[in-house]
Amino acid sequence: MRLRTRKAANRWRAGKLGVCTQCGANIPSHTACPSCGYYKGRQILSVGAA
Repeated sequence: MRLRTRKAANRWRAGKLGVCTQCGANIPSHTACPSCGYYKGRQILSVGAA
């Protein structure tokens, strides 16, 4: 039982996605939004319209 308890702590977990405050897209945390280029309320990337 101890061995199984230790192994359970090392299981794989899917990464959590956050929501961009500017456009509402799902993005990984601590990442600039690829849709609008915003990070923490500031524009970091200039995304051109296609």
